[in-house]
Amino acid sequence: MKFSPLALRFLGAAATLLALTACHPPGQAQTNQTQASQTTQTQGNQPQVTRSQTSSSRASSTDPVSGLNWIDRSALPTQGQQTYRLIGNGGPFPYSRDGVVFQNREGILPRRSRGTYHEYTVKTPGSSDRGARRIICALFPECYYTADHYASFQRIRP
Repeated sequence: MKFSPLALRFLGAAATLLALTACHPPGQAQTNQTQASQTTQTQGNQPQVTRSQTSSSRASSTDPVSGLNWIDRSALPTQGQQTYRLIGNGGPFPYSRDGVVFQNREGILPRRSRGTYHEYTVKTPGSSDRGARRIICALFPECYYTADHYASFQRIRP
């Protein structure tokens, strides 16, 4: 049986979602992320209440699939927010290179089959060329932001 590239991308995203759902049943992940464990320690006669961060609450700032820090869409530069909206709407894109395959040579993003990732330019004010800022997407809304031309990435919170 032969699948189109779009069908393969959809199947890959569905498998990732299924794996995440198996690891974090609905409602459980949210509860763990928003609650910090409290421990009571006694020092002399003075009880002290301290908050310790659990691994689940740390996950709220880190994407469990990529291990990268999250960035909220509202925290993207204005031009990044515009690019993200264009990606979600399917264009039109201002640069001819927008939408080309990103090969992930740096190996920072999760390993996927060739052709999974596509890159889009985030305009850089004052730059005479495309600049260093990009949004890289697998299957929308799985997207990553880089402000330093692929040296580092943040997962954009859908």
